[in-house]
Amino acid sequence: MVSIKSNTLVSFLAFLVIFVFISFCEAKEFVVDGKANSWKIPSSPDEFNKWAEKTRFQIGDYLVLKYDPNSDSVLQVNEEDYKNCNKANPLKSYQDGETKILLNKSSPFFFISGANGHCEKGQKLEVKVLSPQHSSKAHSPALAQTPVTHTPVEILPPAPAPASGSSGMKFGIIGGFIVMLGSFIVLA
Repeated sequence: MVSIKSNTLVSFLAFLVIFVFISFCEAKEFVVDGKANSWKIPSSPDEFNKWAEKTRFQIGDYLVLKYDPNSDSVLQVNEEDYKNCNKANPLKSYQDGETKILLNKSSPFFFISGANGHCEKGQKLEVKVLSPQHSSKAHSPALAQTPVTHTPVEILPPAPAPASGSSGMKFGIIGGFIVMLGSFIVLA
């Protein structure tokens, strides 16, 4: 009888570790500057890059830029064209008003505004995507630096559904944990 409970406990813990690891490795969408319609001339020339430096982008994440397609666009350019605000030879050009760009490799990505004079006023963005070796780390630098502490776990009822625009990951982890805990109790 003891071996059945031990095997069940080991299986439960292994499943829990895998579940949590997969949950935190999901791709994320990052709205530039964290605001709707924010792809416009910023209040300070380095506003977009300060935002990007605080965010950990990983392969598979999406960058979302929202803007008025009648007056602006997004150009993906090389580093030299980024530095010089050169719009002549973009790698890619977007004009849909809500551009969603897959960050598909570990490298810097460079974006500038397609509207005349906007890049020169700071409407440009450099995004650095982490290498695969860093993909298991948290997306937020604050989370990556949080010390590990050992505290008792309190099991709470499921949280309400996330507000509109939320990723829903917290509810999925808590709900999944409760389902696994229920399964463990039934098996024990």
